[in-house]
Amino acid sequence: MTGRYCSLTQAPAPAFTAGLGAERLGALVGGRRMWVNGTVLHYCFFDGQADASVIPVPGSGETRRVSWVGSERQRDVVRAGFGEWHDLGIGLSFVEVADRSEAELRVGFQLGDGSWSAIGKDALRTGINDRTMNFGWDLTASGGHGTALHEIGHALGMQHEHQNPYAAIHWDDEAVCAELAGPPHHWSRETTRDNILRKLSPAEVNGSVWDPQSVMEFAFPPGLILEPEEFRGGLNPPGTLSPADKEFALRWYPPLAARPALVPFRSAPLRLGPGEQADFTLEPAETREYTVAAFGDCDTVVVLFEERDGEPRYLAADDDGGSSRNARIGARLVKGRRYVVRVRLYSGWGPGETAVMCW
Repeated sequence: MTGRYCSLTQAPAPAFTAGLGAERLGALVGGRRMWVNGTVLHYCFFDGQADASVIPVPGSGETRRVSWVGSERQRDVVRAGFGEWHDLGIGLSFVEVADRSEAELRVGFQLGDGSWSAIGKDALRTGINDRTMNFGWDLTASGGHGTALHEIGHALGMQHEHQNPYAAIHWDDEAVCAELAGPPHHWSRETTRDNILRKLSPAEVNGSVWDPQSVMEFAFPPGLILEPEEFRGGLNPPGTLSPADKEFALRWYPPLAARPALVPFRSAPLRLGPGEQADFTLEPAETREYTVAAFGDCDTVVVLFEERDGEPRYLAADDDGGSSRNARIGARLVKGRRYVVRVRLYSGWGPGETAVMCW
């Protein structure tokens, strides 16, 4: 990725209830973009003539269309990137689909628009006719596979590693802004600040130790980093998944375990730590309206899936993070079908037990 950097659009800060304790707020900030484990993420590539951006032609007052369609060779690089993350044994899986309305992740290849991705569940805020990920240079060139791994890392919820507050990087701010103001980026000072100089909060970062070998780290030429001294001559990560990258993915998305049954009118204790998840199978004995809800002083996200042809398909979700209520889902369930209930805990903030129940 030497000389070409990922540029992320800053999402609006979440509005949490005032007065939340620091530990509870940190858990919400750190987990709000993460997918529930076991999710099947469907991705598609744009492939039509209408799939394009309309951009101005400098000095002419006219516009032109710039395609989002990538070559099959470039698509293969992205497919290989999804495959490498999946082959770690994580609990997420990736399925390519042709219908963009079925895709949580929609991949474009607009040259000159930079490479970027929505972070984790922020992709769900994007309309079905828009990109959630873009590759702005040729992925078949050197470093292309690392670029694909990097952007997919964002789609899993990972942030830029050089913005880790534990990195203790002392930048030459003016040199960084001057470097990024020129080609090939042409970034404003604001974009440079947001993607390079700004430190993330400890709750947002991938780990409590800076990992200069991370695939989420940029390569920097000499003269931009003043401290640590060993990186004054430049920083050159290999563009591969580091041990810490793998640990992060497996911590948030561990291999799926056997699911106990969620029996109507019987409370199932959660006994989860912050960021952990419990999964249940629900097989209704009759067709009717059901309610699935969490209980206790806790911040959770509850997601309901229906198994179709062996694949869990999203039905409904509720997130009570930062509120005084508990997550609750109402849905009509059909006898003879199998459903999956996934409960991820942000944090428990009271002395009582947390649980999930359906009725």
